[in-house]
Amino acid sequence: MIDQCECVVSVLLAIVFAHVLGAQNVGWAAFSGYMVMRSHVSESLTRGILRIIGTSAGAGTALMLAPYVMQSPLLLSLSLVTVGGVTLYFALVGKRSYAWLFTGLTFCMVLIDGMKHPTESVLPFAESRLIEIVAGTLACILVSAGSTFTIRRRLARNPGETLAQKALRRSAVWHRGAALHALQAAVALGLIPFIWILSGITSLSQSSITIMAVMMVPVTTLGPSALNPITSRLVLRFIGCSVGGLIATAILLSSHHSPVLMTFGVCIGVFVGRHIENSNSSISYIGTQFVLAFLVVLVPDTYTNAALEPGMERLAGILLGIVILEPVLLASHYLFGSQAPDENADIKPPASNE
Repeated sequence: MIDQCECVVSVLLAIVFAHVLGAQNVGWAAFSGYMVMRSHVSESLTRGILRIIGTSAGAGTALMLAPYVMQSPLLLSLSLVTVGGVTLYFALVGKRSYAWLFTGLTFCMVLIDGMKHPTESVLPFAESRLIEIVAGTLACILVSAGSTFTIRRRLARNPGETLAQKALRRSAVWHRGAALHALQAAVALGLIPFIWILSGITSLSQSSITIMAVMMVPVTTLGPSALNPITSRLVLRFIGCSVGGLIATAILLSSHHSPVLMTFGVCIGVFVGRHIENSNSSISYIGTQFVLAFLVVLVPDTYTNAALEPGMERLAGILLGIVILEPVLLASHYLFGSQAPDENADIKPPASNE
């Protein structure tokens, strides 16, 4: 209950900070305020710092490469394959997995968004992405600190090292299963520029989020049947995002764009989604995806013009990532499905639910 209340307050504060700092996509700042929250301020701070470092590294790398690759779909595709695949691999086996994940995720988002305007600088989008992460992280750390030193001081806490942390200390640099897994994601990312040419879909930068996030799984699951856990995550992501998007749409329309009613709806949605996520059930992943879609759709970039279309466009891009990724997974499964589990399969980094 305390964790759910912390998330609600953190999301609301992140929305305030995002508006003050002039973020373009306020919903993403709100989701950062949700995702960074952990049970102690030290954990929230570490997670937030890694998120900011990864976002900064990804945005900076995208800014450096953009002038050389934006004019060529092939070069753009190769850069997405290379950087996306490498960063996901180290996110799977590295000790700073969260930073690696956001390096690749931000890099892909910035370059893919730049496809819409290849002759313009990607700097505004990169700056906004960093502002969104900083706003959400700052809000979360402030709320987490306040809770840690007040109400959570009365709660029992186990500071011992988790199994995932112990596994990360023993992790090896090379892992065959993780390499193949990262290659699958890289191929899916590399297809996006060509899908853009054929379809003209403007929200494909959101599709890279689905590809990177869904493929971020414990390495212990990467064996001969690796298709099953990934497909399960895709199904749960689709269900969570669809339900969250539909409910957010209903609230946005029925509230007649009232900031008070929309804010109340945000509180309820975040509370319910976190409750599902904390259930530790087989469908807990739905809770995270529910909140993602709920905030993307319901939280407007400006309350003076709370339009439905931007949020629905971003949600469509997120769901489109499933359509891009699943055929790649199926093809890889039939080509490499007989591979033996890697000898380093005991590595189990904490998976991200972004």
